[in-house]
Amino acid sequence: MSFSFLQRGSLPDYARQLVVTSDEPSLVLESLVTGIDNLRHDVYLSSKFTEAARQHIFKLVAKHGNVEDMVADDRPASRQHMRHNGNGNRQSDSTEFKRLLTELHIASLNRAKAENNVSLDLLFRLAILKFQRTELVHQYAVALERCRNRVKSYEGPRQSGQSRTVEMRERIAHFQINKKTVLRRAGQDLFVVLREAEKEILGRTRRSLFGDAMTGKYELFLNRLVFTEDGQDNLLNAEHYVMLGNYDRDKDRFETMRDIAARYLKSLGLVSDVEDPLVGRILNVPENAHEIMAGGAPEDSNTKGKAQKALLHAWVELLEREGVIDSVVASYEAVPLLAQYSPPINPQQLKNALISREERRRVETLLEEHGKLSPTGFHAAVKKVESCKPAERAKLAARFFTDFTRYHRDLRRMEAVVEAMENVNVLANERFRELSAINNTLYEFLLAEEQKPAEEKVIHHVVLKADIRESTTLTRMLLEKGLNPASYFSLNFYDPINKLLPKYEAKKVFIEGDALILALFEREGEPALGVAQTCVLAKEIIQVVTAYNDRSLSAGLPSLELGIGISYQDSAPMYLMDGNKKIMISKALNESDRLSSCSKGVRRLMKDRELLFNVFSFKAVEDADTGGNPDEFLLRYNIGGIHINEAAFQKLRGEISLQAYDLQVPMIWQKSAVRVYAGMVPLGQGSFHHIIVREGCITHVDARDFSPKGVTDRYYYEVCTHPKIYQAIEAVSNSLVAAR
Repeated sequence: MSFSFLQRGSLPDYARQLVVTSDEPSLVLESLVTGIDNLRHDVYLSSKFTEAARQHIFKLVAKHGNVEDMVADDRPASRQHMRHNGNGNRQSDSTEFKRLLTELHIASLNRAKAENNVSLDLLFRLAILKFQRTELVHQYAVALERCRNRVKSYEGPRQSGQSRTVEMRERIAHFQINKKTVLRRAGQDLFVVLREAEKEILGRTRRSLFGDAMTGKYELFLNRLVFTEDGQDNLLNAEHYVMLGNYDRDKDRFETMRDIAARYLKSLGLVSDVEDPLVGRILNVPENAHEIMAGGAPEDSNTKGKAQKALLHAWVELLEREGVIDSVVASYEAVPLLAQYSPPINPQQLKNALISREERRRVETLLEEHGKLSPTGFHAAVKKVESCKPAERAKLAARFFTDFTRYHRDLRRMEAVVEAMENVNVLANERFRELSAINNTLYEFLLAEEQKPAEEKVIHHVVLKADIRESTTLTRMLLEKGLNPASYFSLNFYDPINKLLPKYEAKKVFIEGDALILALFEREGEPALGVAQTCVLAKEIIQVVTAYNDRSLSAGLPSLELGIGISYQDSAPMYLMDGNKKIMISKALNESDRLSSCSKGVRRLMKDRELLFNVFSFKAVEDADTGGNPDEFLLRYNIGGIHINEAAFQKLRGEISLQAYDLQVPMIWQKSAVRVYAGMVPLGQGSFHHIIVREGCITHVDARDFSPKGVTDRYYYEVCTHPKIYQAIEAVSNSLVAAR
């Protein structure tokens, strides 16, 4: 299709200069068993959470329905829930609800990670959403029934309560008339709580465990339409999307506007026909609107901008031919009027009155009858619509296309979620729960305090050895200064580290004069984050010792040099008994000792080198001469570093999501590319710790002069501690985000 204002070029030619993408929301649960009806997945949600949610939703309904005083006395459980806590403060229903909601989501994520099946968490999300949607309607019915019972208590012989009865009946009638508004507002409050929890804790926890691979699936739930009955609400759409027509006579109904948008995409050559399934998939990507029309303000200075300007004019011309451009303008001018005029004026009636003389007279009559509402704002909006200039119409037309695609996307996302919810059976009946559990078809999502105590069965363990360098020389220096080495080591090493152990549930295995050996255990049924938490503990140990060293140096005292080795073993440790004392036996003990060590010759060669890393491994003996144990002959450097074995690194990759980066940094012989892996470790209570692990190649060196002979195909791994590495990764991550 050619343009009257352009002598050459066609819409498909212009559209080919743009990048338009498509998306189709879907939610499929995999590797899950069906429940007792052989159709749906059986889910049982925490009873503590469901009770708190019912009370919270009931109060939201009562608040937005303006009937709180009429139902308050009939909810003894609610009053009990507001009792004073141990600190003498009143526990807020909303705060408690958010806390339980967050804890239950975290428990679900940990379970999904432990079973390596993200569908478990998606199932939980569907179940908890289905429960809340159902309770919105149910708690409205409960509130309405309690209001009616309150009225009955004032009727009969109590004539003095006649006026009170009339007033309450009027409020009940208003409560019923505004049912959709009440449920919308309560639902949006629930959405805000979920969005806040997602932003504060849940999103970061999920990304740390599963990465960004499933982000698209979780975005289906962060959609305010999922808490509505059908996704169609005038006020909700006006505030967050665009107010489309509802009446059959309206020219801007959703179906009509979608058909117009389909014909527009066909004219651009992006789809073959208005019935092409690609129409919906393109409209599901709001970013396409900006790509096509540049937000209503395309640049003339480049070829793409000129194409966007042509496509924008084509869209405006199409809306004008279809007679809907005035409705588009009115849909935005009506929004500021809603707070003043709706109620009593219906939002659609108010919008249509801006462009229809007949409807305008009806609205003016209603305003006169109401008396208290001034028509000044309404008349000003009418003039703005009538005097809207072509340039402003073009901007509003582009804005409409963007808002319409956002609404189209969220509506389709809601439909995908609702369809998936049909496959979820949230059990409330105890007999059905027991039947499903007996048949091993029940998925229970419980809070930590509701779960049955698991046996203390250790299945994996991690050993951390922190070794102090040159402890003999350090002790001599302290004695020469007339200082007590024992108190020095205690104050600068053992005592501060002891304070960290409870945070990670780390156990002391062995203490030497210049070394400390710790173990972290993974037990059956618990979140398997042993290596990740050990790496964070090691980082904190390095940071604590560094801080104490700075203080010691300022006081003229020597500083501690530390090397940490971390070894993971995919089994429980063994023990022998020395009287009543258990002594751990584990190959991880020996390996952590090697990883924490530092060869004296390498230490001399590395002296005064300013590097960003603290761990290196070198091969100086041919493999044929090692007797089959090449690791025993490696030359290691570890000053202020954290050296982990390959098993620990592989386990870490399974525990959290690690993103690979390649950095150009100075190394021993030259500046070269270094592969690092970055991730976030969830530590509970909304706390996260950033860790970066470097993957280094073991270099083959000449033992005589330490000159490099080549690079082997074997790797070693270091948990990085230098701030510049973390700053570099943050800069790269920010640039990638900005590029998107």
